[in-house]
Amino acid sequence: MEENIEEENLNKSLETDSENSQNEITPIQDLETINSTQETENMEVHHHAHNPAEPHHKKNWKSYFWEFLMLFLAVFCGFLAEYQLEHKIEKDRELQFIKSLTTDLEDDIISLNTLIVHEHQGIKSLDTLMDLLNTPQLAKQHGDQIYFAARTGPRIYPFANNSRTFDQLKNSGGFRLIRKTEASNKIMEYYSQFLRIRLLEDNYNHEFDNFKNIAAKVLDPAILRRQESDNGNIERSNDNPSLRTYDIEMLKEMTFHTLQMNGSRRSKLVLLKKLKKSAEDLKADLKKEYQLE
Repeated sequence: MEENIEEENLNKSLETDSENSQNEITPIQDLETINSTQETENMEVHHHAHNPAEPHHKKNWKSYFWEFLMLFLAVFCGFLAEYQLEHKIEKDRELQFIKSLTTDLEDDIISLNTLIVHEHQGIKSLDTLMDLLNTPQLAKQHGDQIYFAARTGPRIYPFANNSRTFDQLKNSGGFRLIRKTEASNKIMEYYSQFLRIRLLEDNYNHEFDNFKNIAAKVLDPAILRRQESDNGNIERSNDNPSLRTYDIEMLKEMTFHTLQMNGSRRSKLVLLKKLKKSAEDLKADLKKEYQLE
């Protein structure tokens, strides 16, 4: 009886140890099972991504051609748009320069009209002075006219033209904007005339200096000062003032220098009239060519 009881106890002990052993192995088996599952899933995913049996769409030459054509058209249209914009900007600038130039020409015409009238008056005064200095007898009879003509006749006003637009075109290379060759040539021709006028003015200033040197020996400075009014104008005397000398040689020398000045002013007058006509013609041509109001 006791032997049976011990045998049962032994069997129970063995069963208990077996259960404990199974309980200790289970986590390891579970971990191996999890790892195996993950590896299987990864292999399936990898196998799916590189499945050679899956269909692949390959581009043909027509697809590449249309892509190239669309890209080319986009770039070309952008180039055309930029070119048109630049062309419009340059055309607008050209028109602005032409409008500004016509305004300058209008200023020149006004100045030329005033200057031409002044040159006529100056030439007339110098003609009178030469006539009165011809003989001592005439000089003694017309002292007031001699002083007045000797003071006002030689005075000149240099031609101050408005060349701001032309200078801007020349200095900034803006003449390339003037697309019409004929208009550009006429503009250059007009402004080239100023050089001869400047040369005549310089020559006249030299002649005027010679005139003043001899006039200082013939005219009384007190009378010249008396002719000056409070507003700066020169007024004639009414008492027939005398000259410092009536020496015929001195009078002839003064007449000679008066003649030189008069000749330069006559030449200048011709150039001024020609310049005025050129300004009027150029203004009319530009307005017509560019359809300006």
